[in-house]
Amino acid sequence: MPKPICNRRLRALRRSAVALACAAVMALTGLPGITLATAAPKPLDPGKRCDELFGLPTSTSPTVDLPEFDASRAKSQWDEYEYVNPAKEWDGLGPPSAAKEAALAKLTKAPATQPDRVWWRWLQQKDKYPKFEDYRDAKFITNSGNDPRGKAFERKVIKDHGLVGPDWICQKEVEFKDPDTGKTYRRKLDAYNTRTKQILEIKSNGSPDRREIPKDLAWAKDPNWKDSRAKFVFAEPQKADAKKFLGDMRQIAGDRVTEYNYRSDPVELAPKGGQRATSGLLEPPGQSGATRGGATDLIRESRPTPKDMAEYLNRRNVANPGGLPRGPGGVDFSTLDLKYIGKPVKGKGVDFAFDANEDPTENSGWGGKAKAQLISDAFFTWLALSPDKFWVNLNPDEPDRIMDAKFGKTDAGRVLLEADLQMKHDFYKAMDPDTDLGKRYWAALPKQNGYPCMPGLRNWIEPQTAQVREQDGGIYILDTPLRLKSTAQTTITPGPGTPICTPNEAETKAAQRVIDQMIVPAVENTINTAPQYADLRRVYTARVAAEYIRQQDAKAPTDYHKIINSGDVSHWPLRAPNQNWTREALFNKYRYIYTHGEFEYKIPANGTVQVYLVGGVDMYKQPKHNVSKARFTAQHRYLPRQAQTSVKTLTDNTDMTGQVLLGANTAADDTGTSTPAPTPTPTPTHTGRPTPTPTHSGGGGGSTHTPAPATPAPSEPGGDLAHTGNDFPIGLISGIAAALAVAGGALVWWMRRRKTAKE
Repeated sequence: MPKPICNRRLRALRRSAVALACAAVMALTGLPGITLATAAPKPLDPGKRCDELFGLPTSTSPTVDLPEFDASRAKSQWDEYEYVNPAKEWDGLGPPSAAKEAALAKLTKAPATQPDRVWWRWLQQKDKYPKFEDYRDAKFITNSGNDPRGKAFERKVIKDHGLVGPDWICQKEVEFKDPDTGKTYRRKLDAYNTRTKQILEIKSNGSPDRREIPKDLAWAKDPNWKDSRAKFVFAEPQKADAKKFLGDMRQIAGDRVTEYNYRSDPVELAPKGGQRATSGLLEPPGQSGATRGGATDLIRESRPTPKDMAEYLNRRNVANPGGLPRGPGGVDFSTLDLKYIGKPVKGKGVDFAFDANEDPTENSGWGGKAKAQLISDAFFTWLALSPDKFWVNLNPDEPDRIMDAKFGKTDAGRVLLEADLQMKHDFYKAMDPDTDLGKRYWAALPKQNGYPCMPGLRNWIEPQTAQVREQDGGIYILDTPLRLKSTAQTTITPGPGTPICTPNEAETKAAQRVIDQMIVPAVENTINTAPQYADLRRVYTARVAAEYIRQQDAKAPTDYHKIINSGDVSHWPLRAPNQNWTREALFNKYRYIYTHGEFEYKIPANGTVQVYLVGGVDMYKQPKHNVSKARFTAQHRYLPRQAQTSVKTLTDNTDMTGQVLLGANTAADDTGTSTPAPTPTPTPTHTGRPTPTPTHSGGGGGSTHTPAPATPAPSEPGGDLAHTGNDFPIGLISGIAAALAVAGGALVWWMRRRKTAKE
């Protein structure tokens, strides 16, 4: 007889309960004699054909062959490539308000909207980045640009060398085993030829990825890869860590390791939108658009002091272990100067470029904003004031004629007056008889009663003829030397002590010859090379650029038209830390030195000599010489190309080793799409083989293509250009006065004389 259905269901439920209990026990204890299985390793990524990954047609022809051995790209082939950094649209974003920060701190996950999302992510790392600007620049923007920059350069290398077809695989994942440690590493190869076993590691900077170094060393040792070769391709000059890494690799793998220095500069673009940084450099007030470019990016990252900069660079390096392209730490902003200014087209902005010394250790980079701002402010000062205001005068007899009142409220005027005082100090410092020059100088002076005799002097600084090249509507500022002039002069204001002599005409001329032959050249060299005159040199170069703009504006009105000779310098005032500087205070400092003395010299006549100077700096004139096309092409062949590149990104000044160019445009649009097309590489006559580099450190070679230099303007200016002012020194009165005090036996004779007088 059939059992009731209810009984069958009850027994089924009981069996299910027992089964669940057993399953629970096995889950907790495991079955006897059975070990838990480990998860299967993730399959190696097979990668993708390079042409498919980068959207290149299989018919892509190489513009240059991939070299077999070490090679470097020839300077004639240097170019650039573009990429979009999605975070750059926020390069002008400041920190949140206190209220906003408090609200964001309460959130447990990132907000969905910007800029709240950026601020919230900063707050999660505020212990590492106390200042929002350091997080923004060192990590947020920089990290965001690493991947798109690397991919853009990889695409360029693949395209330029025609690495297409079924043999070339990109982003293929492989395993290397280090026989010394037994450790196996997974490594993705940027490009790999399955037929020849050629590996390419493509770096958009000049450093290896620190995280990949153990893996690459394992490859060099792994016997399973002994038939393969590795070529390291660098877009930028190799840094010290790259040279050491390649040396270590060659110690193991020998000539299976090669380097290819494929120089190309990255141009970083931004998406539209966000909150962009502005600088205002050389930008006319009220102009639409903003000054942006390679210079403004680097200046934004520059910090005001060496300490601030060192801390910032450390955070930047820690946040980017894969390496970075050249950045602000590699620019010595203390040497910043204006090199080029383009044709000013109304409504279109103007290109410009600075030059500066490079610091290959990347431990510089501070002070960029202050130096660039000084150049820009001086440029506008030279435009706004008429040239008859461009003088300063330190003369103890003329306290009411120090400098023009408006000029005295600008940093350009301040720099000139401070340089005048510095020149006086350096002039009589050069006379120090404890130095070889000073000893020879005092011995060469004419003598009266056995004592050296010299007249009162007048010294001043003025421009020498600047060497420039006007071409393609712009001006390249090649050399801007300054000259020191000297002549005899007397003053009414007495200095300390008693004059040692009153030279006659013949003695005056003889002394002046000695001064002109010995002291003037030494001090003039100091003015043109020493760091204490760097601001003066910067200000003068800005004068050359401003005069060029004046000339262009006279032909057709530019965006600077309303500024020229307006007399309004209110937009370019004295800036911190010199906002309270006054011409009167500096004159009083000078006059005190003049009447009380600064140096005392022992001379062979066993006396004491005091030297005092009056003088000035005159920028009324700005003579320049336009060098010929042939000379410019021979000496500065690639400068036009490099100047244009610098408007968009940091690049090398190929005219001078160890110098870089960084520029901008005053109405730039540096936005782009998410997948910009790389800048086309010039197509050379295909030779099939680059010139190999003779040493591991790189050198000449690369492609053989040499593009023609930039075409000069149709109307070829030549010879000496007209002076921008007349030849007489308006308000110059710059010079030197000397009071010589000598008496028997004592170094501080005039001090004893003053004390005796008081008694």
